[in-house]
Amino acid sequence: MSAKNPKVWLVTGCSTGFGRYIAEHLLEAGEKVVVTARKTDNIADLEQSGNALILPLDVTDREQCQLAVKAAVARFGRVDVLINNAGIGFFGAIEETDEEDARRLFDVNFFGTANAIHAVLPHMRARRSGTIVNMTSIGGLVGYTGVGYYCATKFAVEGLSDTLRQEVEPLGINVMTVEPSAFRTEWAGEARRAYHASVGKQAGDPARAAKAIREAVLAPEPPHHLLLGNDAADAALKKADALKANVLAWEALSRSADFPAN
Repeated sequence: MSAKNPKVWLVTGCSTGFGRYIAEHLLEAGEKVVVTARKTDNIADLEQSGNALILPLDVTDREQCQLAVKAAVARFGRVDVLINNAGIGFFGAIEETDEEDARRLFDVNFFGTANAIHAVLPHMRARRSGTIVNMTSIGGLVGYTGVGYYCATKFAVEGLSDTLRQEVEPLGINVMTVEPSAFRTEWAGEARRAYHASVGKQAGDPARAAKAIREAVLAPEPPHHLLLGNDAADAALKKADALKANVLAWEALSRSADFPAN
């Protein structure tokens, strides 16, 4: 298959999971893809496609992010879409999580995302065109026990994305967050056990998710938020309803905090 007007996509974290599926789908669709991972052994086979550029990239290294964008432009002439997929997970109740582990999560999931954004923005701004896709999680909209610090990193990316969108939309740059379904459980210990028992049995199909992401990016008016999976859609709607109910229930007290109107 060959895309009529192929775009240039730079995808981070492609060694496994969503990143791998996204890269494969884009290449099958005839797009031009800069496929990156910390170690390129697992993605070297994708170079067989003439539309792929394989690059090593640790998103926590800001200089490497800059070099990746430069290499992409040198090979393909531009970067149309950045998909910030690189990230790591972590199970642990908030009280039991070491500061070192929490900081590592933020270094990769939040600052790594920010590093890639900083690298690509000058190029997109100069062209007054582009799309930035930040992979978060339904855990970036709804908190879950057992993964509190992971959720915190994804909430942070959501906040960064909402603000970035306001800053760059006037420049012709779209910003979209993608919130796939995430693991739910009552207790951190159960989360660990249930996660290992559920591997390979989740309802979400990563191949369908990759297709949905491309479809959303190429839409005439891309969504600001793309929920992926029934669990994600249900959880987001439930959170929106609960938030609205809470605001309305306490609206009078909330409004009383301002200085009285003259």
